[in-house]
Amino acid sequence: MAAPMAASPPRMPVYFLGIGGPNFMENTRHPAYLKLAETGAEITTKVKPKAVVVFSAHWQDGPSRVSVNAAEDTDLIYDFYGFPAHYYEYKYPNKGSPEVAEKVVQKLAGAGIQVEKVKRGLDHGAWVGFLAAFDPEHNPLSVPIVQVSLFNNEDAGLHYRMGQALEGLRDDGILIIGAGMTAHNLHDYRASRGSTKPKPYASSFDDALKDAVSTKPEDRQAEMSTLMKRGDARQAHPTLEHILPMYVAAGAAGLDVGERLWAMPEGSLNWAQYRFGTI
Repeated sequence: MAAPMAASPPRMPVYFLGIGGPNFMENTRHPAYLKLAETGAEITTKVKPKAVVVFSAHWQDGPSRVSVNAAEDTDLIYDFYGFPAHYYEYKYPNKGSPEVAEKVVQKLAGAGIQVEKVKRGLDHGAWVGFLAAFDPEHNPLSVPIVQVSLFNNEDAGLHYRMGQALEGLRDDGILIIGAGMTAHNLHDYRASRGSTKPKPYASSFDDALKDAVSTKPEDRQAEMSTLMKRGDARQAHPTLEHILPMYVAAGAAGLDVGERLWAMPEGSLNWAQYRFGTI
């Protein structure tokens, strides 16, 4: 009698997580902090990935090239300035994976995307949010984390295609996470002097994003392409680095429908979280 075939691992979903700046990691009672912890628990207890590939708003490589962190031992990058000294002493234990990095490189290169391996730490666009989502003491992630850069351009379609190239990673137990914000206007944030009253665009743009993300998968790329032509797009994103990880995530989603898990407009920001696919 032939031995039964081993069951294929379930396809990983894809996430987009709203992640704040350095001061966020000490604002542990903020609703977005608590929601990240909830989503992190969902990932560690239900999704159970073998590894994580993350795209953050804070690493852009070249206009036509991306980089992949291929180091196994990675430090943290404290890529922020003017904060109290103890902010630069925070730790987030993590390991990379040269093997997963090679898979990323092969898929990107196979899609005609210029890519190179580098040795680099996790920047705060990833580790600050991961501290909330994957508390090292109470909810450790305990799998390799490989960070991949964005392109240093504002071509949302190119970032979507990069996600499409990486979709197959999900069948190997690799979870793809985009980390950014669905509204991110620091000029208005500073001008508002701490007011949390939502700017109109912080809600309207994210609502339009929700509609685009939750449309039929075959229509999603076209719907998301039109988003940046909206009148409120440049209000929500004077520069695009905080929304581009969403385009990578949406591209990697394939035929899975997206849904908004949660949203919180706050001043000129929106902390929304999204998931593509089922658990």
